[in-house]
Amino acid sequence: MGARVKYTSSDVDLLARLMRGEAQAEGEKGMLTVGAVVINRAVVRCSDFKNVNNINDVIYHYMDGDAMFDAILEPDFYLKSRERERRLAEQTIKGWREWPSKYSLWYFNPWGPTTQACPAMWYGQPLAGTWKNHCFYQPTSAECAEIYR
Repeated sequence: MGARVKYTSSDVDLLARLMRGEAQAEGEKGMLTVGAVVINRAVVRCSDFKNVNNINDVIYHYMDGDAMFDAILEPDFYLKSRERERRLAEQTIKGWREWPSKYSLWYFNPWGPTTQACPAMWYGQPLAGTWKNHCFYQPTSAECAEIYR
């Protein structure tokens, strides 16, 4: 299976560290689902992701002054990735896409200090499903048809 995006070894490391920082507690599938969202954002040119073109752009993307991923603000994010995480990152780059992140461009974990259920919509996109503590949201085909190709 070919890669969904162009990538380098440093892109694999960066994605691996993000997947660990965002979803390590949710196991391998949790990390894979986060990785799939990153790759989805890198391949589409719709919604809030018209100007992000690669893994680095997606991970360091800020919107309205806020980092799109909380993990990049944590000191642990800058630790070396482990082989297991690199393997999972490569899986997502090379095409791993399964429910609930298969077509998702957004996810978040509502189980913080103000615990809540997953809202039906997030950034104007409907709830696609959940994996453990993360809620995943995918655009409609009218908003982003290319995610469904």
